[in-house]
Amino acid sequence: MKALALVTFAALALAGSAGADVFRVVPSVAPTSVQLAASSEQPNTPGSIAFPPSLLQRPAFVETRSYDQLFTLWQRDGTLYGVPWQVLAAINKIESNFGQNMGPSSAGAIGWMQFMPSTWERWGLDADGDGIANPWSPEDGIAAAARYLAASGGGSDISRAVFSYNHAQWYVDEVLQLAQSFGTGGLDATFTADPFGASFAQNTKAVTAAKHALAKAERTLTALSRHGAALNRRAASTSFLSDQLSLQQRAVRFGVRVDAARARVAQLRGALATARQSLVLAHDRALAASFSQLSGSTAAPAYNGQYVFPVGGGPTLVSVSHHHHDYPAADIAAPEGSPVYALADATVVSSWAAPDPRCGIGLTIDTADGQEWTYCHLSYLAPEVTPGAQFPAGTELGLVGMTGDATGPHLHVQLDPQTMYPQQQSWFQSFAGTAFRWQDAGPTDSSGGGAQRVFAVVPTTQTEDSVVLFTR
Repeated sequence: MKALALVTFAALALAGSAGADVFRVVPSVAPTSVQLAASSEQPNTPGSIAFPPSLLQRPAFVETRSYDQLFTLWQRDGTLYGVPWQVLAAINKIESNFGQNMGPSSAGAIGWMQFMPSTWERWGLDADGDGIANPWSPEDGIAAAARYLAASGGGSDISRAVFSYNHAQWYVDEVLQLAQSFGTGGLDATFTADPFGASFAQNTKAVTAAKHALAKAERTLTALSRHGAALNRRAASTSFLSDQLSLQQRAVRFGVRVDAARARVAQLRGALATARQSLVLAHDRALAASFSQLSGSTAAPAYNGQYVFPVGGGPTLVSVSHHHHDYPAADIAAPEGSPVYALADATVVSSWAAPDPRCGIGLTIDTADGQEWTYCHLSYLAPEVTPGAQFPAGTELGLVGMTGDATGPHLHVQLDPQTMYPQQQSWFQSFAGTAFRWQDAGPTDSSGGGAQRVFAVVPTTQTEDSVVLFTR
């Protein structure tokens, strides 16, 4: 699902002829002569361009730009280097939150578009004409990002180019998803406070600190263990009983220190695991916040009577097909990190925070209407979601993800037993256009009229009974 969306977006972006509901067309700005001289086919040669005295030194005065000014830069540089402006905008948002978090990062990345210094020296450029290729300048940083993407093949394969920018598939997916939303909505709302982004940065630092503390404790444990083993070897090899007893006593006392060091390592490993889990949650929430701002929504739960649509974000971001493969279920597509809600007053039957090979992270609930539902593929499950826990409709249970057998971020929802498609229930259909949009043409009435038959009752040749088979 995600792969199809990304391919579709890339194709539209590269075609340059998308409809008005996908891309906003604005007058282009003539590129400067400095930009024209910066080829995307060859990197800078040593000494060919001037850089700030210290690339890692954050300037005392940090330049800011309005939405309109940044939009002009994205569109201009995207046109000049043949890459979608929406991708430049998405990288600008994810990397520095439009210049609010310019580093240096823990890895040493710097500036508006978070270049590593060595990469900046090869691909940085002077786009504002001041004679210096400055990563802390929005004009220089955005133009350099466009140049680097073009050099990485962004004119023909934008996914590969984004992967070269940051060698992680989750990063490519985030950039292209966000770019697609930029193409279908405004950017103005993203120029607001970003508490989730700050939380993400804090949790990143916490993981780094926990890793360093654990590494130090493991080195200490290794050294103590070796010394303790040496004492035991000496005690075993000495020929005098008095010396042997003395060494054994020392070894025992030293063993207490080794045990304490081992306990410290175990404690720090647990702390690192907790910090990593918090980082994943902060990452998902930061991404969800970005998409929620784009949609003009706070991703608050949508209510209709006793029911709540199980995924927040609104119809701009959330979509559903009328059918799911060859068995009754709903795959609710939404950005990773979108909130997942209890669809009605519910009691938790079971839950699992460790990903199942098929369902991933998920839960099963009994709802007040007497039905049982299973949610799958969450990226995060709230710790209070445990068997027997009761929640009112609209309680946030976790976050959309793609754990388990999933090709893209979505919430898989099914009835237990699978007697009908959730999409055929009237409460589900009542949210069409307000909480989600349909991905396909199909039946819209709760009776299922006009729906494709996914079950067939066929007679067997060996008995007089009939059997129910899936059709494909």
